[in-house]
Amino acid sequence: MDINYYVNLIKGRMGERRFIHSVNVAKAAVKLAEIYGADTEKAELAGILHDACKEIPKDEMLQIISSGGIILDATEKASSKLWHALAGSVYARQLGIDDDDIVNSIKYHTTGRAGMSLLEKIIFTADFISDERDYNGVEIMREKAYNNLEDAMLFGLQFTITNLAERKLPIHSNAIDCYNDILTTLNQKGLLL
Repeated sequence: MDINYYVNLIKGRMGERRFIHSVNVAKAAVKLAEIYGADTEKAELAGILHDACKEIPKDEMLQIISSGGIILDATEKASSKLWHALAGSVYARQLGIDDDDIVNSIKYHTTGRAGMSLLEKIIFTADFISDERDYNGVEIMREKAYNNLEDAMLFGLQFTITNLAERKLPIHSNAIDCYNDILTTLNQKGLLL
């Protein structure tokens, strides 16, 4: 795998700010992969590609999603902010990436889902903690990410779900399922921090 090929590919698909974010997510993903024992090359690739479709026109996103056989549910139809992850997973396959874990890490990096793989959790979390992020609570999220991945995810999901609810925006059922799954995992391990 030549990561530079994918770096150059996405550089032409997005503005400088989004490109810097993608590079930073890849770096954070590698660091998390090293801590938690995941494949660092897969983490870097998924991190680089996670937002590959974020800045393309919405009609193009829908075309890519459709070409991948994905049928949008009611929440996805109502929330175009979710489309880039779905389109990105199809785009990754179009690039010849046939590793389901990488593809799913891109597909679910925005909503999460129940039963996420380690790589999926890493990309989900790396997107929250990349170096350029400066939202209120990012330092707490970073500290949690480097100490307990599930605790960080729970914090991120609480942040996202609360924010969407306060703004009266749709919350995808995958996010709720992910929250419940992570909460259950932490409770079973006696690690609810």
